[in-house]
Amino acid sequence: MDLAAIVKYLNLKVFSGFNRLQTEVLNGYTGDLLSDVMANSKEGDLWITRQVHQNIIAVASLKDHAGIVLVQGAEPAKDTLAKAIEENIPVMGTDLSGFEIVGKIYNLIKAKHGNAASES
Repeated sequence: MDLAAIVKYLNLKVFSGFNRLQTEVLNGYTGDLLSDVMANSKEGDLWITRQVHQNIIAVASLKDHAGIVLVQGAEPAKDTLAKAIEENIPVMGTDLSGFEIVGKIYNLIKAKHGNAASES
């Protein structure tokens, strides 16, 4: 499932990376501790976080994430948005809580890929 489909189904606000919405989302990862995300997330993950500082862009770029979803109405800080545009990282947002959006994204990916989403 690509980012564009997830954006459409979940009515996400897109802050950056409009030209990368065809990126395939392979799985997801949620967390706010950057060291945890760097250690455990994988390429192609859609990262769900409440963090808005520009270090999230560096982590997403390093791990080759499909994109970042900010929760609870959070918006990227000005320097974060500038870095996201520079690095061409899709950053999206939702008013939903992390718990709610993770459940919805998990179900979308699982429906698309069967049980593979939970086994990788």
